[in-house]
Amino acid sequence: MLDPITITVVILLGVSFGMIGATLSKNRKTALLLNEKLSEAQREILLKQFPRYGVIPSDLRDDFEGIVNVLMHRKRFVPCGGLEEITEHQKVLICAQAALPIVALPHHKFYPRLKSILVYPGAFRDRGRRRWGISEEESTHSNLGESWQTGSVILSWDSVVAGAANDDDGMNVVIHEFAHQLDQVDGAADGIPILKNRAAYKRWVEVFYRNYEKLVEEVEAGKGGRSFLDPYGATNPAEFFAVAAETFFEEARDLKIKHPDLYAELSSYFHLDPASWDETYSSKLTDSEWNPKSSS
Repeated sequence: MLDPITITVVILLGVSFGMIGATLSKNRKTALLLNEKLSEAQREILLKQFPRYGVIPSDLRDDFEGIVNVLMHRKRFVPCGGLEEITEHQKVLICAQAALPIVALPHHKFYPRLKSILVYPGAFRDRGRRRWGISEEESTHSNLGESWQTGSVILSWDSVVAGAANDDDGMNVVIHEFAHQLDQVDGAADGIPILKNRAAYKRWVEVFYRNYEKLVEEVEAGKGGRSFLDPYGATNPAEFFAVAAETFFEEARDLKIKHPDLYAELSSYFHLDPASWDETYSSKLTDSEWNPKSSS
């Protein structure tokens, strides 16, 4: 008969091997999802409803589609406010926009703190647990999106659709809230995401706070309506980062001209140069153009 110590050791070893096996299994499934292409029907949804999809450079397309697949399968979607379910259509449109900020970002881990995505049909009421979000009307506490440090993003489906369709107005609720998730990876919502080294942090703080303080001054002087960046970014540094991220992906060329230092920092962080993306790239690509393997 085994003694208590031996039994304990055997149990602990069993648990350890079980955890290792589960991790390996999860990694294998993630790898499979990353190599899986979007279906023709899913691509059709994006081509019709998310114009930015049509200008993603060819060397990023496979990674982009793989990330969309991982997010669709690894995050829990929760219907709220009368929605009976979150359809595949809704998932692909949300995840495509969420995939854009991390398509070239090293070590992103697919928004590691994010566990669930809650979706309302329209604007929703603040129930007092909001962390960071976009408000429609401050007086009624009606919100279009929120990001919680506890592991959730809340979205208004109407705003998801509008943000995807209007890809050049600098406003995208999905990119905004998922930028908050990137900011919150280290546990602090301060407008400073995880950077590669001390020099990068120093440069980021100098550039971001200079641009943030300028926006705050414009808003306080009553000139917010004439500022290029959304005045909502003057709320605090965390909101400034989220607003800057929206603008980076939706009005890249103008941002590069009007705030070149800010654009350079965002470009260095995201490892992307969307101002150089070919805006004339056809939005009616065939399946074989998006996935050369399908024509072989």
